[in-house]
Amino acid sequence: MTIPKTPETWLSGYIPDLPTPFDEKGAVDLTSFQRLCERQIAAGASAILVCETAGEASTLSPAEHESIIGAAVEVARGRCRVIAGAGSNCTHHAIDLTRCAEATGADAVLSVVPYYNKPMQEGIYQHFRTIADSTTLPVIVHDIPSRTVREMANSTLTRLAESEQFVGLLDGSGDLTRPLRLSALLPSRFRCLTGNDAIVLAYLANGGDGCISTISNVTPGLCQRIHSAIRHRRLQAAWDLQKQLMPLEACLSANNPAALKYALGLLGLMDPITRLPIVELDEPAKAAVAIALAGIDEDQPAIVEG
Repeated sequence: MTIPKTPETWLSGYIPDLPTPFDEKGAVDLTSFQRLCERQIAAGASAILVCETAGEASTLSPAEHESIIGAAVEVARGRCRVIAGAGSNCTHHAIDLTRCAEATGADAVLSVVPYYNKPMQEGIYQHFRTIADSTTLPVIVHDIPSRTVREMANSTLTRLAESEQFVGLLDGSGDLTRPLRLSALLPSRFRCLTGNDAIVLAYLANGGDGCISTISNVTPGLCQRIHSAIRHRRLQAAWDLQKQLMPLEACLSANNPAALKYALGLLGLMDPITRLPIVELDEPAKAAVAIALAGIDEDQPAIVEG
């Protein structure tokens, strides 16, 4: 299956934020990474996100960043879209990352509100406009105030969305009502996705389009079934499936990406090695992940309501 190029057709549902596997010497393990990509495509993901939060992007060298995007593009071969993390609190560095992503074959970039610098809204607007002017790729804006300190005002997002190059928002605000407010301000082509697995059902019920997800790395098939149930308005079925994931969601959100890597290690998909300042889980956290994972039936068929 080839995914259409128009972002509004594929920027929805569960999109995994893929981790970056490392080997025992600390190098990027591209073989394991490609296996993770293929697993998501087989489960029906319309897109995958690489070199972002779960991918420990801040620890990657420019060469590693390029090689990871290239590996994802090579595996995808048009069967899903590749979104490359390309954010920085330095506009020039974000432009370099964006140009690299485009040259390597990514289908879109995800760019975060500048962190630490605490820019004014006009500075945030100019930051994203300058990035967009440097590329032909679609741009997805990442607003996550808990990490950036500054939030993106809805008025700033609305200004950016006047350009068709801005195609979506990764909403890390945790505000369940934000899609409702934005629906009157943004063009219908624009997509809003939460970055919080725990609130995805409520976010979609309020008009959101999907989730940039951590847990779908572990349970891709189950997450795709949850989204299908939501699309077909089988909300009780979606909730019954979602309840299975709640203990694991708590583990992953508490220690991301170390807990994610450990869970994937239990599944035999990668080594749970992280890079400083992230460290591997302690023994109690490992036990909690193992217990939560054991309570999930990934192969359970979708629930059909009467």
